[in-house]
Amino acid sequence: MKLYIKPGACSLAPHIALCEAGYDVETIAVDLAAKTLPDGSSYLDVNPRGQVPALALKSGRILTEAAVILQYIADQNPGAHLLPGYGTEDRYFTLAWLNWVSTELHKRFGPLFTPGTSEEAKQAARDGLMQQFAKLEARLVESNYLAQTGYSIADMYCFVVLGWAQHVGLDLSGFPRVLSYQARIAERPAVQQALREEGLL
Repeated sequence: MKLYIKPGACSLAPHIALCEAGYDVETIAVDLAAKTLPDGSSYLDVNPRGQVPALALKSGRILTEAAVILQYIADQNPGAHLLPGYGTEDRYFTLAWLNWVSTELHKRFGPLFTPGTSEEAKQAARDGLMQQFAKLEARLVESNYLAQTGYSIADMYCFVVLGWAQHVGLDLSGFPRVLSYQARIAERPAVQQALREEGLL
């Protein structure tokens, strides 16, 4: 499989998942501003939406959207236990957390990374994120990971998004369980591998 990425972006989550699942993956860094690939060709020819991640499947089709790619990777190697099995209640509770990360964390960072966003809109985004971090802190009182079944694709995505806080000046020191959670995930060999491969270590 071939994964189109921007180092440190949400594409890092499926990169981690591929490492956790034991796949050899070719990563291709995309210049998102220019929408170009390293060879100068247009990334829009690969993914007309122009965003990362995009996963090139063996069939030649291109799968997009981080949350969906994560589910696909987990289902290709059930033995890696990245997502509970089809039809189980635990699967849907895990997917609920995955979607929470996508909608309540990831999307709230958007105004903070978008040039031209008003200070009022940025402050609203910061306030909203701090509220969500408080919810995550409360969750981590109950469980070491988002899902009761343990480490999953939801945690991979959450780990990546939490890493953006330092880049936009959000202080997580008031959330000790969140910081411990970040550190615990960062120590995983597959996470270390993905970070190294993206030049982030």
